[in-house]
Amino acid sequence: MMDVTDEIAPKIEKEEKQYSYLNLGPTHPATHGIFQNVLKMDGEVIVDSEPTIGYIHRAFEKLAEHRPYNQITPITDRMNYCSSPLNNIGWHMAVEKLLDVEIPKRVQYLRVIIMELARISDHIICNTVIGVDTGAATGYFYVFQQREKIYEIYEEICGARLTTNIDRIGGFERDFSPKVWEKINTFLVEFPVVLKELENLLSRNRIFMDRTIGCGGISAERALNYSFSGPNLRAAGIDYDVRVMNPYSSYEDFDFVIPVGKNGDVYDRFMVRNEEMWQSLSIIKQAIKKLPKGPFHANVPEFYLPPKEAVYNNMEALIYHFKIVMGESDIPKGEIYHCIEGGNGELGFYLISDGGRTPFRLHLRRPCFIYYQAYPEIIQGSMLSDAILTMSSMNVIAGELDA
Repeated sequence: MMDVTDEIAPKIEKEEKQYSYLNLGPTHPATHGIFQNVLKMDGEVIVDSEPTIGYIHRAFEKLAEHRPYNQITPITDRMNYCSSPLNNIGWHMAVEKLLDVEIPKRVQYLRVIIMELARISDHIICNTVIGVDTGAATGYFYVFQQREKIYEIYEEICGARLTTNIDRIGGFERDFSPKVWEKINTFLVEFPVVLKELENLLSRNRIFMDRTIGCGGISAERALNYSFSGPNLRAAGIDYDVRVMNPYSSYEDFDFVIPVGKNGDVYDRFMVRNEEMWQSLSIIKQAIKKLPKGPFHANVPEFYLPPKEAVYNNMEALIYHFKIVMGESDIPKGEIYHCIEGGNGELGFYLISDGGRTPFRLHLRRPCFIYYQAYPEIIQGSMLSDAILTMSSMNVIAGELDA
């Protein structure tokens, strides 16, 4: 007599394998932002994933079509809010390029100092969060004290900390005060000690290395095909840096190294960002040492608010003040693209002007939007815990992704 199981067994083998589905986000704290991944899981292994974006989409590009150029700066604040001064200055450079304005050398050097402080702030967040996601929270709480000191520098310059609205079209609202220089110099003394301790804590830590080496890797070829830039591209072995390839704000005056990795994995991304912080410190010191004298803003009266004393006593200054505040300054017709090396890579502004008081079209090249397209491919075949770590190391910022 034939056993019943002999008949059932072949049918079970032919049945399709059962998978489970998991929502990673949009409000899961481990995603570090408001975006969702629908994961197809075979146990704890990711078979496939489908990303969903748009949860905090604020239509920045459309808003810009209805705002005067000065009032677009706060919009850029809300993109990569981990390094908002980079966004602010990048936008102002794009407008200045359209206006064909000559920016004083002192302004360019001051901007370099602020941009490199912002880069350090951005990398502090990314690298300490990688530590948290591998189970090491000490570095996060300890190094964040230094990030607070960068915020205090911002606050001394412009009165704001996170969303800074720093810089102006043509330069700065005011020159750096003695208190600003005191805070910057203190940071340059204290931060290297803390950064070295972070390196000692993680870079040769066996647990950290086991969790990050070989995790979330991408080849140089695939990274280029996806149009990667910034630390994520350099970690894959490509030495592309906008500051070197297409210098702006006098970056050609400074000596610094472009760190690159080999495997494009989490460990390489961590190490590249770590080295970039050392290079940023070097650039800031060079800028302070070679800081030129001169004005702290360019001669662009149509876009740069005159001093209050002049507004109260000079009719021409009063007219310019009124036109700027009311958004009545026309801009030349033109079409330009300007990019900078943002905290996450090439941050670009594609601006079209029809000669009016607001942009005809503004498109933002957001590095995070490009990285996130590659995320499903990078995490395929990895464990769920590795997917979290990979996202952290790519430094996907939801405000920039959903702009």
